[in-house]
Amino acid sequence: MKQEWKLWLRLGITLFLLYLAIHYWGTISHLLLLALGAAFPLILGCIIAYAVNILMSIYERFCFPNSRGSIARLRRPLCLVLAYASLVALVFLIIRMILPELVQSVGLLVQEAAPMIERLAKLLNQNLDLSQLLTSYGVALYDGNINWQEALTAAVKWLSQGLGGVMGSMISLFSSLFSTLFTLIISFIFSIYLLLGKERLSRQSALVLKTYLKPNWYRRVIYFLETLNTCFHRFIVGQCTEAVILGLLCIGGMLLFRFPYATMVGTLIGFTALIPVAGAYIGAGVGAFMIFTVSPIQALLFLLFICVLQQVEGNLIYPKVVGSSIGLPGIWVLTAVTVGGGMMGIFGMLLAVPLAATFYQVLRGDIYRRMPPQEDSPPPCDDTQE
Repeated sequence: MKQEWKLWLRLGITLFLLYLAIHYWGTISHLLLLALGAAFPLILGCIIAYAVNILMSIYERFCFPNSRGSIARLRRPLCLVLAYASLVALVFLIIRMILPELVQSVGLLVQEAAPMIERLAKLLNQNLDLSQLLTSYGVALYDGNINWQEALTAAVKWLSQGLGGVMGSMISLFSSLFSTLFTLIISFIFSIYLLLGKERLSRQSALVLKTYLKPNWYRRVIYFLETLNTCFHRFIVGQCTEAVILGLLCIGGMLLFRFPYATMVGTLIGFTALIPVAGAYIGAGVGAFMIFTVSPIQALLFLLFICVLQQVEGNLIYPKVVGSSIGLPGIWVLTAVTVGGGMMGIFGMLLAVPLAATFYQVLRGDIYRRMPPQEDSPPPCDDTQE
């Protein structure tokens, strides 16, 4: 009787909370978005720490494998500095390779466009009706003569409106830059704290879960989190490997077809290829613009080359490299990228593949545990060739 009373009480509380969530959904969603916005620097810091931890762990394994004493105490700070320095150096090298040639291409385009703009201005001066232009700005004409007082008033009004809009835009721009800079600084500091104390945080989190969850649920949650960590780790490594492969293929193809800016454009496309499947098209747009300043025909041929290369990469290389690294068949990689991109854009593409791999591995393991033992049944291992 007592157990039944507790069951009805839990059911009543659940229904009451569900009613509140439905009835006050607008207020609840607003509060959730407000809390998410306030915690965004910390969430970004967790993401940065997770990505940097992969490189830091590599340094710890290979540079300080059996360190002891004072070296062991300095192992984590040194590897942390090396990891951040490596990432900053990589980004600086990419910018150093891309930015000068991009500025040169823009300068060349402006130089080529200057005579065209001058000819267009002369054509407009020859065919433009000044009276019609002034009338469109509210300046009245009397017997074909210009009312200069109204013209001056209209000019001052137009300038004040333009300056007001410019000042508002500048204030908004500086506010956004300051907010972004503040967010990045807080995220960077928080990521350092996470990386320096990751073992202690892991033990504390496991202790909380073990205290408040039943043993069976605790094992399931730990198994899911370990699978999730493995899939995200392998996804990041596989994505970086795939980006390097695509960049090298692009450089080789551009050198083969004698396209200009081969090294720079290939590096840019490899960098933007960190965004799954669609990232290379972003770099291809910048590359086509740069090649256009040299030869419009070569720019069109380059876009055709990128379309073919992207189809090969998206349907053959990406599913094999990334799918094999995370234990997810190629068909489900494409499905995850398509669905994730349709729901949340680029961020959805980055999350969909490792999440799909996690659920695939968890579901696969659960199915094999529930299946009766058979002699001809396949072992519960990763099969990326399905």
